[in-house]
Amino acid sequence: MTDDLLARHRAVLPSWMPLYYAEPIELVSGSGRRVTDAQGRSYLDFFGGVLTNMIGYDIPEIREAVERQLATGIVHTSTLYLIRQQVELAEKIAQRSGIPDARVFFTNSGTEANEAALLVATNHRRSHQVLAVRNSYHGRSYAAMGVTGNRNWSASGLNPLQVAWLHSGDRVRGLLARLSADEQVDAAVEDLREVLATQTAGDVAALIAEPIQGVGGFVHPPDGLFAGWKKVLDEHGILFIADEVQTGWGRTGEHFWGYQAHGVTPDLLTFAKGIGNGFALAGVVGRAEVLESVSAISFSTFGGNPISTAAGNAVLDYLLEHDLQANAARVGAILADGLRSAVGGLDCVAEVRGKGLMLGVEFVRPGTSEPDPALTNRVFEAAREGGLLAGKGGLHGNVLRMGPPLTLTEEEAREGLAILVDAIRSCAGVAA
Repeated sequence: MTDDLLARHRAVLPSWMPLYYAEPIELVSGSGRRVTDAQGRSYLDFFGGVLTNMIGYDIPEIREAVERQLATGIVHTSTLYLIRQQVELAEKIAQRSGIPDARVFFTNSGTEANEAALLVATNHRRSHQVLAVRNSYHGRSYAAMGVTGNRNWSASGLNPLQVAWLHSGDRVRGLLARLSADEQVDAAVEDLREVLATQTAGDVAALIAEPIQGVGGFVHPPDGLFAGWKKVLDEHGILFIADEVQTGWGRTGEHFWGYQAHGVTPDLLTFAKGIGNGFALAGVVGRAEVLESVSAISFSTFGGNPISTAAGNAVLDYLLEHDLQANAARVGAILADGLRSAVGGLDCVAEVRGKGLMLGVEFVRPGTSEPDPALTNRVFEAAREGGLLAGKGGLHGNVLRMGPPLTLTEEEAREGLAILVDAIRSCAGVAA
C-alpha cells in the first residue's frame, strides 16, 4: 500500500529528498501523456518527470530500440571499446548542435554534463573564475552548486570556483524588472562590463547560463541578451556555456535550442533530461578546440552506454520525424494564451511566462509582488485532485511549472488547461 511504502521511504531515504503532495503518490504505469498511481487514479502529466519524459510513456519505438539492444546481451562495455549506438547519437547531436567542428562527451546527468563543461572551460582558459546568473540552477555537485544562484539548491558554501554573478531576466522583481526589454538588455550588458572590471582578475574562463531558468521558475531574459553578453565575452576571450538541460530538443517551440533565440552560438552546450526519455543520458557538446582541452585521461563509466544511447537515438529520431518542435509551439500557445486569458488578470497572478511547452505561473499576494508560496501549493494540490500533475519552482517556491511531453495533443492541452484554470480560480476565491 502507498502509506506503507511512504513509511518505508522515510525510514531509509534522507529527509532532504522531497516528495510531492501532502499525500505522496506512487506512479505504477503510464501511456502517452497519462500515468496511473497505485490506487488506480489516472493523471494527465504536465511535468514529465521534471521535463525528462519528453516523448511520453510507453512509446513503442523507444521500447523496441532498447529491447533490440538488450537482446544482444550487451548492456555495458565501457567507453574503452567502440559503441556503435554512442557514435551514431554523437554524430546526430553534433550535427544538430549548431556548433562548428563539434565533439560530444556523454555523461549520465545534467549535473555531470555541467561539471564536464566547467572542467573543459577552466582547463581551456587556465582559470577558475566563472560568471554565473542569479536565480540559476546547474546541478548538485560542488562546481555545479557553485554556479547555482539559488540558495535553496546550494547545499554547501564550498566552491572550487571563483564566481561573479550577473542579473537574471526576472520581470517581477529586482533591479532590472522595471525596465523595458531593450533597456534591460542594455543594463545587463553594462552590468557585465562592470562585474568584469570590479569582481574578477580579468582572465575569466566562462559564463554559464540557462536560456530559460528551470528550477528558477521558468524566468528568462529578453531575446538578444545573450548576444549582448557574448559581444563582451568575445572581447575578453571568455567562453559561453549554454545549459540546455531543460530548454533543448525543441521544447521552447520557436527553436531547437534555447540559445538560438539570442542569435549566438555557444562554445559549449550541455544537454540531458529529455534526450533519454527516462534513461540516464546527458552530455556536453562543444568546439573541438575547446573540448579537447582536458589534459589528462578522463571518461564516464556509464555515460553513453549502449542501452541509454539506443534509447537516445530512438528519441531523437522520433522527435525529428514527428516535428515535435512545431507541436510544442502550437500546443504551448493553446496553454499560454488560455492561461493569460483566463487567469492572467487575477491580482494574485504576477506573470504567466515561458515558451512552447515550458510554462510557469507566478503567484503573489494580491496587489503586490510579494511571493505567495502557500497559494501556489494550494493550486498545486488542487490540480492533482483534478487529475493533473504539475511542478513547482522559483526562488521563493511560488511558481507553478508545466513541462508536458512534447507529444501533448491539442485536446490534452485544452483538458489540462481547464483543470489548471479551475484550480487557480477556485484557490484564489474567484467564482467559476
